[in-house]
Amino acid sequence: MHKIISSALLGALLLAPGIAHAEDEQTDVIIVTAQPNPEDPPVVAEARERLARTPGAVSVVSNESFENRTAVGLSDILRDAPGVMAQRRYGEESRFSIRGSGLGQSYHQRGVLFAQDGVPFADADGFSDFQKLDPLTARYVEVYRGGNALRFGGAQLGGALNLVTPTGLTAESPNLLRLEGGSFDTVRGAAQIARAAGPWDVFAAASGMRTDGFRVHSGQDQVRGTINLGYTLGGDRAVRLIAYAADIDQDVPGTVSLATALSDPEAPGAGVVTTDWRRDQTIWRTTLQTRWRVNESTVFEGGVYATATDLDHPISLHIEQQIETQGAFGRFDWEGKLGGRRADLYYGASYRQGSTDQQLDPVFFPVDGDNTQEATGLDLFAEGRLFVADRLALVAGGSFGRATRDYEDHLNTDNDDDAKFEWFAPRVGLLWESEGGSQIYANVTRSVEPPHYGALVQAPFPAFTPVQPQEAWTGEIGTRGRDGAFIWDVTFYRAELENELLTFNNVHGLPSAFANADETIPQGVEATLDWTLSDAFGGAWTLRQSYTYSDFAFEGDATFGDNRLPVIPEHQYRATLRYTNDAGWFVAPSVEWRPSDTFVDYANTLEAPGYTIWSLNAGVDLGDRASPFIDARNLADEAYAPEFGAITNASAPGANTAVFYPGEGRAVFVGLSSRF
Repeated sequence: MHKIISSALLGALLLAPGIAHAEDEQTDVIIVTAQPNPEDPPVVAEARERLARTPGAVSVVSNESFENRTAVGLSDILRDAPGVMAQRRYGEESRFSIRGSGLGQSYHQRGVLFAQDGVPFADADGFSDFQKLDPLTARYVEVYRGGNALRFGGAQLGGALNLVTPTGLTAESPNLLRLEGGSFDTVRGAAQIARAAGPWDVFAAASGMRTDGFRVHSGQDQVRGTINLGYTLGGDRAVRLIAYAADIDQDVPGTVSLATALSDPEAPGAGVVTTDWRRDQTIWRTTLQTRWRVNESTVFEGGVYATATDLDHPISLHIEQQIETQGAFGRFDWEGKLGGRRADLYYGASYRQGSTDQQLDPVFFPVDGDNTQEATGLDLFAEGRLFVADRLALVAGGSFGRATRDYEDHLNTDNDDDAKFEWFAPRVGLLWESEGGSQIYANVTRSVEPPHYGALVQAPFPAFTPVQPQEAWTGEIGTRGRDGAFIWDVTFYRAELENELLTFNNVHGLPSAFANADETIPQGVEATLDWTLSDAFGGAWTLRQSYTYSDFAFEGDATFGDNRLPVIPEHQYRATLRYTNDAGWFVAPSVEWRPSDTFVDYANTLEAPGYTIWSLNAGVDLGDRASPFIDARNLADEAYAPEFGAITNASAPGANTAVFYPGEGRAVFVGLSSRF
C-alpha cells in the first residue's frame, strides 16, 4: 500500500501547479464529472451525465478529442484514458488491458466487454478482435473500468468499452470528407453524411485505407461501411437499424528478440515473409434496436443483433474460421422515489450464442484440425441507487451469469467435450456529490471470467484443458470533479484474484498456452488531471496529464513466490500541452514516458527497458469547410519495445525470447477534413 500512496503523491506533485492557477474557462475533456461542461455537444454531455451516476471509475472520450489526429485504432483513441493500456503491436492489433485484464494475452483481447451501441461486439465465448471496430464512426466512446460494467451485464475484471455510432441527429455535421496520408505510404479517405427528415434520420459512412506499415510485412488494406437508420415515433420512442461491413487484409510481421527490436525494429519475425503470415477477414454486422419510453419514469432499451466473420489467418499454422454470433438484450431504466427519497434503478438481460467452424492446416508445425466450437452466454443484471441523504447515494446490484461451451472435433471424437459455468457477481458502493458537482465514490465488486476456447482447447492435450474460471474481488475508492479550470479523476483500487488466467509462449509462432495461477494481487492508481489557462499569449493553454501505477504480483505462488507479474509497466505517464490561438490554430506537443523497465517473464529474469517518446500534433480551423492537421510521432526516432508476450522463465535453457513487437519509428501524417 505504501507504493500506492507514494505514487499518488508523486502524481499530485507533478500536477499541483494546476490548482494554483485555475481559471474559469473549461475545455473538452475525457473526464466524467457531474457538473456539465458547457462546451460539450449535447449528445456527449448526456453521456457524461449518465456515467457520472456510476460509483466507480468511468470515462467518456468524444470524437472531438481525436478527430485532428490519425486515429487508426484503440491505441490512438484511448491514449489519454486513465487506467487503460492500449499498446499497438502492429496495424490495429493492440494489447488492451484495464487493471491487468487479459494480462498475458499475446493476441487480440479478453477480459473487457467490447460493445458498439450497447451491443456486445465479441464472439459468444467472450473473445474479441480489435479490427472489427471502426474508430472513425465513433461519436464517442464510453469506458467503464474494472467492476463498473454492470450496465451491460458484464462481470469481467477489466470492465467494458462501448463505442457509440453517430445518428442523423447526433453527427457533428451533415457532411464530412476526410483525407489523410503520410509515413509508410499510408493513405486513408473517408466520407460521411447525416440527414433528418420528419420522423426519419440516417447516418452513413464509408472509409478506405492502405499502408505498408512501419515494419517489413506489416501492411494492410481495408474498406469499411456503416449505415444507421432511425425512425422516431414521438414521445421518446424510436427504432433503429445499424448495419456494418468491413473487408480487412492485414500482414502479420511476427515477433523478434529484444536485441532485434532495439537495433533493427523494422525486421520481421523468423519465417514470416516466406510463409506470408496474414490475418484477412470479412465482417458483417446488423443490429435492430429500440428506445421506448414506457412512462414518465421508465425507459426501455433493447434489440437483437447478428455478426458474421470469415477469417483466413496463415501464421505458423493456417487458421480458417467462419464465425457466427447472434444475441438479444434488453434494459429498463427507472427514476423516481422510494420512501420519499430520490432513487434510480436499471435491470435487464443479455443473451448471446454463436458457433465457430475452424480448419487448421500445417505451416511450420504438423497441426491438422477440423472442429466446431459452440458457445452461449446469459447475463441477468440490476443496479439501484438510493439517496439516503441529499448528496449521498447507496448503490447495490449484481449479475447472474451462465456460459456454455460445446466442442466437436471432426477428426478425433475423443477430443469432444462440453462445459457449463454459472456465477453470481454482487456489487455495493457509495457515491457522494458536492454542491459544485465534485464526487467521491467507493465500491466493492466481484468479477468472474469463464475460460474461452483459446484456454480450453490446447493441443496436443485431449478434450478440454482443466482450467478454472478466473474470479476476483475488487475494491476501489476515488474522486472526480472540476474546480474552475482544474479537472481531476483519481482512483485507487486493489483486487484479489484466484485462478487468474495467465498465458505463456515458449514455442515461436504458436498461440500462447493458458494456465491458472493460485493467487495474484493487482492494485494501483489511475489519475488524470487537466488544467486550462485562458487569455494567455493570445489563446488558451491546456495541460492534460494521465498517470497509471500498476503494482501486480503473485501472492505466495509455489513457483514464482511474490514475483511481479510481467507485461504491464509499473509506471505509465502521458502529458499533452495544447495551445489554441484565438485565430483558430493549435499546437500540442506530447510525451509518453515509461520511467522504469518492465518484466517480460514470470520468473523476473528479463526486462524490457523504459522509454520516452516525444510527439507533436498541430492544426488549424479554417471554418466549416477545412481543418488541416499534422500528426508527428516519435520525433527523436527512439528504438523501443513497448509490447511483448509473457514468458515463463526467460533464463531457462531453450526458452523462446523472440516475443517482442518493436515500437514504431519516426512518423509524420497529415490530414484534411471538411465539414459542411
